[in-house]
Amino acid sequence: MAGLLPVEDALALLVAAGAAHPRRQEMVPVQQASGRVLAADLTALRTQPPAAMSAMDGFALRASDGAAPGASLRIIGESAAGHPFAGTIGTGEAIRIYTGAILPAGADCVVMQENATAEGAELRLTVAAQVGRHVRPSGCDFHEGQTLLSAGTRLTPGHIALAGAMNHAEIPVFARPRIGVLATGDELVLPGAPRAPHQIVATNAFAAMAMMRPMEVDIVDLGIAADSPEALNGAIDRALAEAVDCLVTIGGASVGKHDLVRPVAAARGAELAFYKIAMRPGKPLNFGRLGPMLLLGLPGNPVSALVCTRLFLLPLIAAMQGDASAGQDRSEAAILGAAFPANDERQDYVRVMLERDARGLWIARPAGGQDSSFLSVLARADGLLIRPPHAPAGQPGDPARVLRLG
Repeated sequence: MAGLLPVEDALALLVAAGAAHPRRQEMVPVQQASGRVLAADLTALRTQPPAAMSAMDGFALRASDGAAPGASLRIIGESAAGHPFAGTIGTGEAIRIYTGAILPAGADCVVMQENATAEGAELRLTVAAQVGRHVRPSGCDFHEGQTLLSAGTRLTPGHIALAGAMNHAEIPVFARPRIGVLATGDELVLPGAPRAPHQIVATNAFAAMAMMRPMEVDIVDLGIAADSPEALNGAIDRALAEAVDCLVTIGGASVGKHDLVRPVAAARGAELAFYKIAMRPGKPLNFGRLGPMLLLGLPGNPVSALVCTRLFLLPLIAAMQGDASAGQDRSEAAILGAAFPANDERQDYVRVMLERDARGLWIARPAGGQDSSFLSVLARADGLLIRPPHAPAGQPGDPARVLRLG
């Protein structure tokens, strides 16, 4: 189809625009930073561990005193985590030591308690001691001044643990972008509201917001706008007043008589980068800018809206947050679990059920009918099977790529 932009090109434009969008930095307590994106490289403020420590419960000694099984030594004290032994280990001496305790001066190894017997102050080894055995040297994890986390990293619980161990009480992150969400259409009513036969329940915005929330964004729910220039202009005015970084509209994105989002935005001076994508579902997708605010117009069909949220909105948000992995291909290897017809010039995203085969590969089977209004099929689908443009007919066992949902 003439004039349709390939999916990869559209995604590259969105990610570039998101990455160029102005960002603020803020300091947050480390325990509140999970899911946020690091705004600057983070270097260790201390060495970990700060001293040589025992990796086991056992006995610390000089390896030369226990060079052969049966060696006998004298126990002169103990070292526990938080309670180090204050003296020095001499010839023929040992101390009882516990995991995480500092190795005392003079000792160079630890013998596990299972490899020794102790009666009173007498210790007898049942194995030969080895220099460095069961000892964590100072700095074996990291050293003061070492850069361990890079700007652009989306912080996981593991990153939070590391940042805290590096002795950072607060860390610099990018501020949460403000995302305005506006559903459009005369036919839409909220769940539970009185509904005429020609009206449908509006849930696309709820699902899109649910997909965004784990990404640490501030969401501004702008409700539903009727299909009129006045209603749409009023909603845009509210979005600008709320200082949203990106206005996401759902519906009205195509070129029909009642699809007003694009002409209304253009009449206000919006710069539109594209409005048709070579994909199914989701061809009518708009993207551009109105003053300081990015504009992303999602299709109104439920499955189209949510597939486009997964493919385009979430990477756009990641780019706006400074996430270095924004736009990264997150598809996974799979095999077809059914026959598929040859594809046309649009890239298909088929809703599929996924299960692992004996090799660990995903097997992709259709989750049901592929009409873009079938929310029941999308709800039970595990992923999207990617059928590239002009893909030949596929048979069970043929290689494929899938993008997991959820």
